[in-house]
Amino acid sequence: MRLSNQIQDAAKLRYQEAPRLTTDQIGRILMDNGRLTHEETERILEEQRISRQRFGDAGIALGLLTPTDIEFALSNQFSYPYLLRGQSTVSEELVAAYDPFNKEVESLRALRSQLVMRWFSTGERRSALAITSAEAGDGRSYIAANLAVLFSQLGQRTLLIDADMRNPRQHQLFGVDNRSGLSSILAGRGSVDDVQRVTSMIDLSILPAGATPPNPQELLGRRAFPQMLADYTGEYDVILIDTPPDSEYADGQIAAMRAGAAMVVARRHASHTGAVGNLVDSMKYAGVMVVGAVLNDY
Repeated sequence: MRLSNQIQDAAKLRYQEAPRLTTDQIGRILMDNGRLTHEETERILEEQRISRQRFGDAGIALGLLTPTDIEFALSNQFSYPYLLRGQSTVSEELVAAYDPFNKEVESLRALRSQLVMRWFSTGERRSALAITSAEAGDGRSYIAANLAVLFSQLGQRTLLIDADMRNPRQHQLFGVDNRSGLSSILAGRGSVDDVQRVTSMIDLSILPAGATPPNPQELLGRRAFPQMLADYTGEYDVILIDTPPDSEYADGQIAAMRAGAAMVVARRHASHTGAVGNLVDSMKYAGVMVVGAVLNDY
């Protein structure tokens, strides 16, 4: 992907200001990830010796490296890796995982910061948050998945629960098995093994929806759901719960009640103001803290 001039300048600035990586570190990271061959590394080392430039600058001068490659090396060095397109089962819809320096992801980071200030760092032990929307197609699952990636990149032990047992999406986005999951646990047939680590990401785990049950709403209403959340609170810093749209099912409001808080997602030029307002009012009436609303423009 070609970076804009602005992003290229930002990448170069970060490279110049960051603590220096040794030549061996940069070359090893890039070779291990297929971005440099051994022969290309030798060419860069020779150019570096002649021109007395840093490894990255010499590689860029030879046309063998780009600012994106430098960003990649720095990200891996400081435990902030991101994925390479075509080399992971994780969906490329997760821009936070594949392209963490673009404008869209910066907006999502701003949203993450707001959630930290308004809910996760308010002086109480709060870790669970339901991601809700009034209507289908508002981008609720997309926002939940990208936020989960971003919280894990922050160093938070993050669990994403797919509570949309009617039309589950998260197992597709993260490329995990969906044969068992939340529905199994709530029905008393599951175990902690149903939680799956996303090995390509930092501190990120997924609890998929599992097999579609005939009674999703009743399962969410059982005491097993809040007990499960309480158990996971000791293991994870952040628990995000993806839910079905409110216009079709009441499942989302039940999940929000169990979590204690919710964030509402709406889509620009698509969501109906009345439907969003009704959702917010009904959750507040049920004692759910509505942390905020986000207008999805993607």
